[in-house]
Amino acid sequence: MAVMGKAKEAGLPLMKLIKLRGMPILQQLHLEERLLRTSSDNWCLINDGTNSPAIVMGLSGKLTELVKVKPVLQDRIPIIKRFTGGGTVVVDHDTIFVTLICNKDAVSNVQPFPRSIMSWSGLLYSEVFKGLDDFRLRENDYVFGDRKFGGNAQSITKNRWIHHTSFLWDYEVKNMSYLKLPAKAPQYRLTRSHMDFICRMKEYLPRSEFIERTIKALGSQFSVKSISLESIDVPSVSEYVHTTKLLTEQEIQETCIVQT
Repeated sequence: MAVMGKAKEAGLPLMKLIKLRGMPILQQLHLEERLLRTSSDNWCLINDGTNSPAIVMGLSGKLTELVKVKPVLQDRIPIIKRFTGGGTVVVDHDTIFVTLICNKDAVSNVQPFPRSIMSWSGLLYSEVFKGLDDFRLRENDYVFGDRKFGGNAQSITKNRWIHHTSFLWDYEVKNMSYLKLPAKAPQYRLTRSHMDFICRMKEYLPRSEFIERTIKALGSQFSVKSISLESIDVPSVSEYVHTTKLLTEQEIQETCIVQT
């Protein structure tokens, strides 16, 4: 992309910003899915932490290959299968979520294809982390050096796309022990364990500063307008059938039987 920060010559497109704190991740994903599929606006959702630990899997993820099911069931950690692709993450109150939902023509030179969207998002976050050593988009991850702190997932419809990221501002070591080493891992990961592969964003900048920098970076490409959650005019949960779902214990056990 030749110029970062140029959207349309006619003016910057409108992006509606919703700042949240501690919204349950299942509720957030349901909201994102409704906004993607039933709204025609551009959106940014920033959720500063979720209320309790959960495991979130990509749409095509295989449970037994990605999650240590027995300790997860013992500790009653919810498992959610989201409507987007991507890998498996453990999220909690120290995870910061940034979601971008855009019309396919919202940003010039960004095509509705995964590689084009990722390239654009990498440039966007280069602005966010400007001045910090060794930030880069590596394969499909945001990293400092060779250690990951941001995982991404996408979904693309006929006219719109979503790119959402879970940022590890901090994490609990125990939570990471619920995940298996995936069979399909980024090449740069090699065979490193989770602890050797990830890092804490808090070692690089304060939590509130990251959020402020993200909004500022978006302001170079969009006319950003903050709105309240209550003012969103989209179908309610009861009126919309979501792809994202919370797996029941029975579903988890049945999935394990099928996949083993």
